[in-house]
Amino acid sequence: MFFLIVSLMAVLSSGENSLLNAYFPGDIIIGGLFPLHLQTNRTTIPGPVSCSHYNFQMFLQSQVMIYAIREVNERMPNLLPNISLGYHIYDTCGDVTFAIGATLRLVKDWLEPQMCLLPPNTHPNVMAVIGERFSEVSIAVSRVIAQSSVTQISYASTSELLSRKLKFPTFLRTISSDEYQTKAIVELVREFNWKTVAIIGSDDEYGKYGSDRLAHHFRETKDVCIEFIDILPGYFSQNNSQTHKRLSVLVNNINKSTAEAIILFTKGSNVDVIIEAAIKHTLNRTWIASDSWSSSPQLAALPGIEMAGQVFGFNSQRNAVPGFKEYVMSMFNGTTNALLDHHLSHYPLCSNRSGDVNCSHSKHELGQCLDLSCLVNHIDQEETHNIYLAVHVIVEGIRRLLKCDNQQCERHADFTPLELLMEIKKVNFTIDTTHIFFDVNGDPSLGYDILFWDQTDKTQRERIKVIGEYWPNGNIRVPHDIVQKMQSVKVTAYNCSKTCPPGQELKKQNVHLHCCSDCVQCAEGEFSIGQGDECRRCSKNEYSSPERDKCLEKNIEFLHWSNVFIIILSTLEGLGIILTIVFAVLFAIYHGTPIVKAVGGYLCFLELTSLLICFCLTFCFPGKPTKVSCMIGMPLFGIAFSLCISCILANLLQILVGFRFDLKTKSWLNKLNHPLAVVAVVTGLQLAVCVPWLCLYPPFPEPTSLPKSILLQCHKGSTQFFIAMLGYNAVLALISFLFAFKGKQLPDLYKNASLITISMLLYLIIWVLFIPIYINLFGVHKQAIESAAILVSSYSILCCHLAPKCYIMVFKKEINDEKAITEYIRKHYEDKGIAVVK
Repeated sequence: MFFLIVSLMAVLSSGENSLLNAYFPGDIIIGGLFPLHLQTNRTTIPGPVSCSHYNFQMFLQSQVMIYAIREVNERMPNLLPNISLGYHIYDTCGDVTFAIGATLRLVKDWLEPQMCLLPPNTHPNVMAVIGERFSEVSIAVSRVIAQSSVTQISYASTSELLSRKLKFPTFLRTISSDEYQTKAIVELVREFNWKTVAIIGSDDEYGKYGSDRLAHHFRETKDVCIEFIDILPGYFSQNNSQTHKRLSVLVNNINKSTAEAIILFTKGSNVDVIIEAAIKHTLNRTWIASDSWSSSPQLAALPGIEMAGQVFGFNSQRNAVPGFKEYVMSMFNGTTNALLDHHLSHYPLCSNRSGDVNCSHSKHELGQCLDLSCLVNHIDQEETHNIYLAVHVIVEGIRRLLKCDNQQCERHADFTPLELLMEIKKVNFTIDTTHIFFDVNGDPSLGYDILFWDQTDKTQRERIKVIGEYWPNGNIRVPHDIVQKMQSVKVTAYNCSKTCPPGQELKKQNVHLHCCSDCVQCAEGEFSIGQGDECRRCSKNEYSSPERDKCLEKNIEFLHWSNVFIIILSTLEGLGIILTIVFAVLFAIYHGTPIVKAVGGYLCFLELTSLLICFCLTFCFPGKPTKVSCMIGMPLFGIAFSLCISCILANLLQILVGFRFDLKTKSWLNKLNHPLAVVAVVTGLQLAVCVPWLCLYPPFPEPTSLPKSILLQCHKGSTQFFIAMLGYNAVLALISFLFAFKGKQLPDLYKNASLITISMLLYLIIWVLFIPIYINLFGVHKQAIESAAILVSSYSILCCHLAPKCYIMVFKKEINDEKAITEYIRKHYEDKGIAVVK
C-alpha cells in the first residue's frame, strides 16, 4: 500500500490535484466521493487525463449529501446539540486513480507518518466518507481508508466482494449486496418459468462478481440453462473501432440466442451502448436490468426503446428524500457550493419559464440552459435516499459515541475514527419509514423493488413502474396476472419447449442450441409428474404407469395355491400321502408274510416313511416362500430320498445274497448284507452334504425385480451343494438300477428286481429331464417343476415298487405263501436244467 501511495504522489503533483471539490467547515467533517463525470480520456499511452460525460444524476446525488448535512445543522439541531457538521466532497470521475487521490486528501492525517507525502492541508480531517458509487472504485478506496480506520459508507456499490471484512474492515453500505440482488434475479427467472437465460457482465468488480454469482446460483437451481456468458472488456463503452467490433459480435450472439431473458449485469455506460444497438437492430428481447441501470430515466426515454424489448429490473426500495425535490426547485434554497457553481457555469438555468417546458431530451448540450423542472427529473430516488440514509447513519453513530440527548452531548468531539466506526456498526434505528441496521458483513437488511418499463406509457418518469418486491430472506412478490401470463407460455418464440405433459421430460435435442429442449417420453421404469421435470427412476419395488406419469406398486409374484397347476399337484400329493398311509397299514397287517419279507421286512416301513416325507415336502413349494419353507424343501428331500433308495439298495443286497451260489461273490456280498448299516452309511453320506448346506449356505427367499412385478422364489443358497445332493441321489439310483438289473435273472416270484429297475429308471429319467427344464425356466412355475419332480419320483417308487406288493396282499393272496415261493424257485431251476433237492 505504501508503494501505491508513493506512486500516486507524482500524479497528484502533476495536475490531477485540481479535482473538482466542495468544502464546508464544521466541528466534524464528512467526506464525499461522487463520480460527477462518468468517464475519463485515459488510454494506454501516458499523458494528461481529463474527465468527461458530466452527469446530472451524479450532481444531484452530491447535493443530497449537502442537503442532508444542512438539514441536520439547521432543521434538526437537537440531533447533535452544539456540534456542527461540515463536508468535503470530491468528483472522482469514476476513475480509480482520481478516487485514491481524493481519498488520500481526505484521510491523510490519519495515516502513518511515512505515508504523509501530500502537500499540507488546511482543512480538518474527515471522520467518515460517503462513497464511492462504483464497486471497482469503492474497492480501491476501501483499501486506502482501511489504513486510517475511517468509516466508508457506499450508497451504490453492491459487489459481494466488499462484504469480506478481513479485506475491507471499515466498509459499510446502505444498499443491499449483489449476493441478494443475484438471488433476486434468479428467483424472478424461476417465478416467470424462464428456462433459458444469457448473462452479460463486464470486466470490473461489479460486473465480473455479479456474473459469477448469477452463474453459480443458476447452476444450483439446475432447472435454468445459461446459454452464454459474455464478459465485456474495459474499453467497451468507448466509441472506437474496438468497441464497434466487440458490439457486433455481441449483437450477433444475442440474435442467434434462444434465451428467454438477457441479464445485463454491468455498469450503465456499457448498457447505453448495448441498448442503443438493440434499438438499432430491433432485437426485441426481454432484458433483466441490474440496479446500475434499472431506473435510468435517460435509457427509458430513448427514442424507439420499445424496439429493444421489454425490461424488468431490480433496484433498492425507493423512497423520496423528504423535501429534496422542493429544495432543488427552490434553486437549492439560495445556497451555494463549488459543485453547484460548476454546474450552473456549464448548464445555466433558463430564465424564460412561461408555457410548458419540454424535458423529453435525454441529453443536454454544454452551455444549453436547463429548467429546474427538468433537472428534478434526473433525481434517482434509490441512490439519493441511500445517500440520505448514509448521512443519518453517521449522525446516529456520532450521537451514540458522544452520548447526546436533545439538549447536550456528554462528550466532546475529540474521538478517533475507529471509535466512530465501532458505534456506526451498532446503529439500529428508523429514518422516515426505513429501518436500518448492519449485519456482521456491514450489509443492511433492505429489500429490492422489482421494476418494469411500461413502454406504452409515453411519460418518461412514469415508464419505470414498481411491480413487486424481493426481500433478503428469499420472499418475492410479483402480481399474479403477470406470473400467470409468463407461466402459460409452453413453447418459446424460438420453438423450444418450456414444459411438458406428465410422463415426458425436457431434453436437449440440438447440439448447436444447447439450451433448446424438446419433450421426450420417459423410459420404462421412469416417471415425470410434468412441467418438464427430469424423468426419475421408480424405486425397485415400483414400475411406471403406461403414461409414465406415476409409479405403481409392483405385485409380489409367487406360486399361489389357487394356481391350476398347484391344485392338480396338491391333489396328487394328497393322494400320494393317503396311498402311502394305506400301504403302511397293509404292510403292517401282512408284516409276517413272505411278500413283506421279500421287500425287506422292517426296511419297507423306513421306505414308506421316507416317501411320506417326500410327499409332504411338496407342500413347501406353493405359497409365499419363507426362510423355513426354503430350508426344508430340497435339502430334506435329498435326505429323505437317500433314505428311501438306501432301503431299496439294502433289499437288493439281500436278494443277491440269497440267490448267489458263487462262493467268492457270495462271501463279498455277505459282508455288505447288513441292512441297517447300509441304510445308515448311505443316508449318512447324504447328511454330510445337506447339513453343511443348511448351516453354511442355507436356501433363502430371494426377490427378483421384474418390470412390473417382484418374483419371490427360494434361492438355493449354494448351487454346488444343490448339485452334490442331486448327484449323490442319482449315483445311488444308478447303483440300485444296476443291482436290480442284475437281479432280474434270479428266481423272484414277486418281480422285485424288475420293478425296482423300472422305478430307478423312471427316477433317473425324471431328474435328467428336470435339470435342463429347471435351468431354462423362469418365473413362478420354477418351484412347481421342483415339486412335480419330487412328486413323480415318489410316485415312481410307490407305484412301481410297492403298489404291486399291496395288490398281491389283497387280491393275490395265494402267492403270498412260502410254498408258492418254493415251488416257483424249484420250477425256475428245473427249467434251467439244474437239479433241485426235494
